[in-house]
Amino acid sequence: MSFPSLSIGDLCVRIPIIQGGMGVGISLSGLAAAVAEAGGIGVIAAAGIGMSRPGYASNFIETNNAALSDEIRAAREKTSGAIGVNIMVALTNYAELVSTAVKEGIDAIFSGAGLPLDLPAHLPEGCKTKLIPIVSSARAAVILCKKWLAKFGRVPDAFVVEGPMAGGHLGFKPGQLGEAAHSLETVVPEVIEGVKPYTAPDGRPIPVIAAGGVYTGADIRKYIRMGAAGVQMGTRFVATDECDADMAFKQAYVNASEEDIVIIQSPVGLPGRAIRNTFLEEASKGNRRPKVCPFNCVHSCDHTTTPYCIMMALMNAKKGNLDHGFAFAGQNAWRVTEIVPVRELIASLEAEYDQAVAQEAGA
Repeated sequence: MSFPSLSIGDLCVRIPIIQGGMGVGISLSGLAAAVAEAGGIGVIAAAGIGMSRPGYASNFIETNNAALSDEIRAAREKTSGAIGVNIMVALTNYAELVSTAVKEGIDAIFSGAGLPLDLPAHLPEGCKTKLIPIVSSARAAVILCKKWLAKFGRVPDAFVVEGPMAGGHLGFKPGQLGEAAHSLETVVPEVIEGVKPYTAPDGRPIPVIAAGGVYTGADIRKYIRMGAAGVQMGTRFVATDECDADMAFKQAYVNASEEDIVIIQSPVGLPGRAIRNTFLEEASKGNRRPKVCPFNCVHSCDHTTTPYCIMMALMNAKKGNLDHGFAFAGQNAWRVTEIVPVRELIASLEAEYDQAVAQEAGA
C-alpha cells in the first residue's frame, strides 16, 4: 500500500500532495525543491518574493520578477520534480509575476485571493504550464469554468478548494468560518459535483485538490475517498528543516497552544488565521499604523486606514523578528511538536495513510 499518484493533465507526481505556497518568503526554492524531490509538487510563493533585495521599494516590479526567476532556477537546480508558483490575484504586480513564471517554464500556477478571471491570457500558444485557481466554493469554480470557456475556450487544469481551517488569508466572511455548510468536508464534494459538466484541457474530469486543515495521512485518505485527486498542505511544511523561514518562525508553531491560533482582519481586506503575539495585540490597539505605503503591493490595501503594513510584518516574521511581525498558520498549527526533514514528514504521512486504508479493510 502507498499513496496514489496525482495527475493534472500531463503533469504527474508520485504522491498526491501539493505544498501550499506561503508568502512572504516562507516557501521559496529550498522548501519547494525538497517537496518536489520527495515526490509531491513544491510551490514557491511569489508574494513579496523580492523584499530582501536592494531597491525593492523603488523598483518593485523588476525586483520581484528577478527574485522569482532566481528562485525558480534555484529550485530547478536542486530537483527534476514538479515546481509550481503561488501568485495572489490581489497583488498589484500579478500580471508581471505570471508572465515571469511562464517564461521560466513553471509547471503550475496556483492563484487565489480573488478570482483569476484573466489568467489564461498570459499563456503563449503551446505553453504547458498548468493553471490552478484556488477557490472556496462550488459557485466560484463554476464561474471560472464559464468565464474561461467563453473568453479563452478552456477551463482550469485543476482546482484547489481551500476550506475555513487554512492559514493565511481566507475566502470566507468571519461568521462563516465555523459553519458546517462551509467546512472543507462539505465544499469539496460540492465543487467536484459543480465542475462535473466541464472537461479539463486533457479531456478528463477536472481534478479537485482539498486544502485547509489537512494534517494527517488519515486526513489525506478521507479526502481521496471523497473524490479529491489530492491535497494541499501548508502548515505541516513550515515545521521542516527545509522551510525557508527563520528558525524562530518555525519555533512559533512548535510553541503555539490551541488558544494562540486566532482570526485577524488583514490589511488585504480578508480575514486571516495567525498565531497570536505581541505585534498583533499592539496592531489591534492602533500602535503599528504605517506613515506611508512603501510598496503599493496589494490592490485592496489603503495605508491611511490599515493597522499595519502586512508585507513588512510578514517579511520581519520570515526573518525571525516576531516583535515586528507575525506568523500566519493553519487551525492545526498548535498540533506541531517538532521540526523534521521533509522526507521524514512525508514518510510519516504515508504510513498514516496506509494505516487508514488498513483500518478500512478491517472494518
